[in-house]
Amino acid sequence: MADFNNLNQLNYPSFIFIDEDYSLYVSDTDNYRVMKWVKDAKEGIVVVDGNNERNSLTQLFEPQGVIVDQWGRIYVADFRNDRVMRWCKGAKEGTIVVGGNGEGQQSNQFNGPTGLSFDQQGNLYVVDYWNIEYKNLK
Repeated sequence: MADFNNLNQLNYPSFIFIDEDYSLYVSDTDNYRVMKWVKDAKEGIVVVDGNNERNSLTQLFEPQGVIVDQWGRIYVADFRNDRVMRWCKGAKEGTIVVGGNGEGQQSNQFNGPTGLSFDQQGNLYVVDYWNIEYKNLK
């Protein structure tokens, strides 16, 4: 199997987000990381290094949806860990925004979070893939 983890490569890119500076953020799912590509770049920057599949605050397991808020904080739907994580600029580990309480259907659980979005009031919406519903997380 080929190794696609160089800074100019992606391994199963799944979601993108474009910020106000036209930088492109990519969930590099099978490399367990989020990459940022500034406009006209030849290679990306690892902005969230998942350090391989696990569930500590420094790790991601198949990251999916990615968005960046107005303060530059990166939110990632951590699909196989059933949680949404947030990384502040320069942070070595993320914080759990919601989920991380095992797979399930309770209001503090997910079963495969994928898509993320903010509305104009700053409410976070998460697509809960295997529970087949949308959750508004105020």
